[in-house]
This record gives sequence, C-alpha cells and structure tokens, in this order.
Amino acid sequence: MIAPLSDIGLPSDVLIWHAVLLAIISFLVGILGGFVGLALGTMRLPAMLLLGMPAPAAGGTNIMVSSLASLAGTIRHLRAGRVNLRIVLTMGVPAFIGAFIGGLLSDRTPEHLLIALAGALVLWQGVEFLIIARNRMRSGQSGGALFGAGLEGSPGLFTPARVASEGGIGFAVGMLGGAVGLILGSIRLPALVRILRVDPRIAAGTNLFIGFVMGAAGWVGHLIHGQVDWVLLVMMGATAMAGSYLGANLTGKVNLNLLILAMGLTLLAVGILLIWQGAAALI
Repeated sequence: MIAPLSDIGLPSDVLIWHAVLLAIISFLVGILGGFVGLALGTMRLPAMLLLGMPAPAAGGTNIMVSSLASLAGTIRHLRAGRVNLRIVLTMGVPAFIGAFIGGLLSDRTPEHLLIALAGALVLWQGVEFLIIARNRMRSGQSGGALFGAGLEGSPGLFTPARVASEGGIGFAVGMLGGAVGLILGSIRLPALVRILRVDPRIAAGTNLFIGFVMGAAGWVGHLIHGQVDWVLLVMMGATAMAGSYLGANLTGKVNLNLLILAMGLTLLAVGILLIWQGAAALI
C-alpha cells in the first residue's frame, strides 16, 4: 500500500493508500455536496494538497472531479426545467472563458501561491457556511434553499448594471477557480441570488450547470500542460458522482443546519492550514 500506483501497472506516481484514501474522501464529500447542492471541491483539493500532490496536478484533477460531481445534479435540474439559459449567457459564458484562461495560466503561477490562494478560497467558503448556519439557526429555519429565502418564483432582475456586474463576477471567479482547481459554486450561487434576484431553485440548477461546464473548461486548460492525474480522476470522479447521487437522495433526513456548521468549521481550519503552508514557502 505504500508503493505507488505505477507498481501495479497504473500510470500514476500517487501512493496506493493515498489514492484509496482520496477516493473515500471524494465519496464522503460527494455525499455532503449532494445534501447542499454544491460540488465542494474546496474539501477535496486540500486533501490532495496535504497528501503532497503538486498544486497544478491537484488542481487540474480536482476541477474535473468537481465537474463530474455536478453532472448528476445538472441532469436532474435540466429535466425539471431549472436551468435558465439567460443566466448561463450572463454569468456562465464569462465563467467558462475565465476558467479556461485560468487553467491555461496555472503553470506560470508559483505553486506556493496556488496553495495560499486555495487556502483563502477554502477559508472564504468556511466563513460563508458559518454565517449561513448562524442566520438559519437564529431564524429557526431548518429546511429550504441555502440562499434566497423569500425569492421563490422570482423571474429575476436583468438590468444592464446587474447583468454587467454578474458577468464580471463570473469571469473573475472562473479565472481564479480555473487556476487553483475549484469551480467555486459557493461563490457564484449567492451572487446569482443577491444580484439577479432570481428564484433560488433556478439559481441552484443553473449554478450546477455552469459549474459542470466551467470545470470542464478549466480542466482543458490544465490538460494542455499535462496537469492531470488520470487514474485519480477516474477513481475520485466515480466515487464523487456516487456520493453526490446518494447525498441528493438523503436530503431532508439529516439536520442541515448542523451539517453546514460542521462543514464551515472544517473548512475554516483547513483554509488556515493551507494559507500557512503556502506562506511558509516564502519564509
């Protein structure tokens, strides 16, 4: 188990036990993501980095795993009519372009900076989840969408200023996520709801679709530089999809507020650890 996968004929330098552990983590993260409707690459990427994978390869592999994890939810939302083409054009297209550019430029970014940036984004999501958990507990809310309570049925506000703002955010988030290896659905989703004022169910469905395509676009950028571990991609992608499907089916059977709180605390700690690891290389 301490030998690399290449010893059993697979084209990867990752240790066998590391690969098995990452596949298990990907499955468990998939379950959590299925509960909350996010790919949660911010929980897989730190595990890959902390196990010693080079940041570009970890990012290139993780962003496609996130894309695959979003695929099952995307299909479900497409069938239910919860993917809005206008939002895809407004925020998605700039995100796709940004993700490709970010993935393409990732080889020019110092590895310690990628790790620190990943840590900052993980920390951001942790804080976001803690705020969500606090607000939901204070209001006594135990179910429903994470963002956009009270906007059910809203067609959205597509004024020129809001559309321009959303497009800019989509491009910036896409480029940053493409470089680091995250699809950052947890940043796009609240932006969709707060700026465009759209029904949270439509926002969630469209966000998953954008994440799926954005992940694929960012992955192509990494692929051009050979920054993908194909064996891990297959192992983690399969377990992430299985976990996401299971998690979606279990929605409503677990206290969502406690789950969000636990995830927030975990991401907060891991984000700080990654920032420290990235900054230590500069000392």
